[in-house]
Amino acid sequence: MVQTSTTSLNATRRSADLAALAAGEVVDLLVVGLGVTGAGIALDAASRGLTVAALDAQDLAFGTSRWSSKLVHGGLRYLAKLDVGVAMESARERGLLMAHIAPHLTRTLPFLLPLGSYVDKGARRIYRAGLEAGDLLRRAAGTSTAILPRPRRVPVAQALTMVPALSRDSLTGGYVHFDGQLEDDARLVIALARTAAGFGARVITYARVLALAGDGARARDVRSGDEFTVRARAVVNATGVWAGSLVDGIRLRPSRGSHIVLRAATLGHPAAALNLPAPGERSRYVFAVPEPEGRIYAGLTDEPVDGPVPDVPVAPEADIEYLLTALSHALATPLRRDDVIGTFAGLRPLLDTEEGGATADMSRRHALFTSSDGVLTIVGGKLTTYRKMAEDAVDAAVRLRRLNAGPCRTRRLPLVGAAPRDELALLNAPERLIRRYGTEAPAVARLGRDVSHQPGQQTLADVIAPGVPVTGAELVWGLRHEGALGADDLLDRRCRVGLVPTDRHAALTMAEAVLAEHATGA
Repeated sequence: MVQTSTTSLNATRRSADLAALAAGEVVDLLVVGLGVTGAGIALDAASRGLTVAALDAQDLAFGTSRWSSKLVHGGLRYLAKLDVGVAMESARERGLLMAHIAPHLTRTLPFLLPLGSYVDKGARRIYRAGLEAGDLLRRAAGTSTAILPRPRRVPVAQALTMVPALSRDSLTGGYVHFDGQLEDDARLVIALARTAAGFGARVITYARVLALAGDGARARDVRSGDEFTVRARAVVNATGVWAGSLVDGIRLRPSRGSHIVLRAATLGHPAAALNLPAPGERSRYVFAVPEPEGRIYAGLTDEPVDGPVPDVPVAPEADIEYLLTALSHALATPLRRDDVIGTFAGLRPLLDTEEGGATADMSRRHALFTSSDGVLTIVGGKLTTYRKMAEDAVDAAVRLRRLNAGPCRTRRLPLVGAAPRDELALLNAPERLIRRYGTEAPAVARLGRDVSHQPGQQTLADVIAPGVPVTGAELVWGLRHEGALGADDLLDRRCRVGLVPTDRHAALTMAEAVLAEHATGA
């Protein structure tokens, strides 16, 4: 395993890495895009012994990878579409993430389908069959019941304990299955990028690629405005929905997945995710997923997006109303628009197969394309299967350019902060920090006991705003070790306060103060 000290990303390291590339260093592999797929590719390649440069026009996880449902799931919906290959791949990768790669960032989450009049007999039969098939996939993937217990039916009293806001009218119990939940999707990307850096990858954010070819790229440092050239033996375009802007001939049909953010109290502080068939459909579901810090992420829509791809998609009012209405069918008190404390939307980079049909019915398989000048582009896929996508992309680059690389190592390679769950439980640090930082949690806690960021004022152990559990120490850690360069990076990607606009506004002053005092020493 790499030394922890070598995994730190910060402004000083970024400058050194930029200088090396600008001076003419030739790397084995250039990766463009630092979402979950690009960061995964950088790690896969660097851990095989290849020299790697990974660039992104924005911050780590700036695009689609921070707008997911924060789940690592086994592909239950793909079974309903008889896409067994994607479902099996999802189940296998879920098991690797939860057991080996990132136990600190993942946890077991029960999902409850309440059995009320809003779930007809046909939907119940399909769901029960899906649960049984999903459990077969769990076993085939080698995931133990200690991580993901078997599905079961529960009585009314237990269903109400799991989701207290359920309506009792017509409720006869519920079906429960278990899946994986991420502490945070952006933190997974950060851990991937830092682990790649530990193997020597040059991870450079805010470097916009202006032109891409099979032997490198011309890019601009967004912060300074300086242009530079990156020379590489192989190039992978991992920019997701933006892939077509760098390589001709890539046809995508992006689809928008919208979410709403609720306070946990709105659903009575549920202990399980609420799962319901989407109105008028049998193979799609809407859900409300609780997370430990008192928020609920509810989704998910699947609507085609036409026209230019925005940097930051917005959940339209129609999607918000759809989710509120769909979830309210099962609740004693219907949800209202003012229950929504935040929204977000992500774009899926789905392949345009020219077969038409709804984006919800399109396969989530990933695909690789090679341009006429040798740029490899990877599109499709899903967050849960990022590791397999990365393995396939590096395999293709190695074959195409005959690179001298070792075998893939990422199936059992722990990310920064990872450790077996029994070891994590023994760490001397707050449980919240262990969930987010794993074995680094004690170091973050110690940082919180340092002197105040401004003499006589708050200490770094204090929260950055009332009702926001994030501490000043976490912001400083983000600057020193996680590649954050500005307040937006800290609030929107490192600690996710930005998912609730009012919380972000309250925390901005503290974030700017920490940035002013600690950025130059990063």
